[in-house]
Amino acid sequence: MPKMTIDAISVTSSDMARSVKFYTLLGFEFPKFEPNEDHIEPITKDGDVRLMIDEAKFMKSMTGVSPKPPTHSSFAMKCETAAEVDNCITSVKAAGFTVIKEPWDAFWGQRYAIAADPDGYKVDIFAWI
Repeated sequence: MPKMTIDAISVTSSDMARSVKFYTLLGFEFPKFEPNEDHIEPITKDGDVRLMIDEAKFMKSMTGVSPKPPTHSSFAMKCETAAEVDNCITSVKAAGFTVIKEPWDAFWGQRYAIAADPDGYKVDIFAWI
């Protein structure tokens, strides 16, 4: 069997512009976004895992069911320093997004926090201490 690799992670959005704003605060860079787009991906380098954001109604039209955000973190964003974790969470909170878990020094050796995107997808934000 051929070896498979993760190529992309997908989330759905009920407000694409707001989702783009949230993920921009996490360091993603997007091409020009048009309000009527049903799908957008940040700019990545070859070999990077892609983040795909799909409009919720579009996904329902493809799958026949309304998407429901998960109740656990679906992916994690690694920062270089603990200060970057703190700064990221400060920016997320200042922009009006939800912080699930404020930054803390976790017993497993990371500065760790959790934020939620506009649809409730939880994103771990961490740095090794």
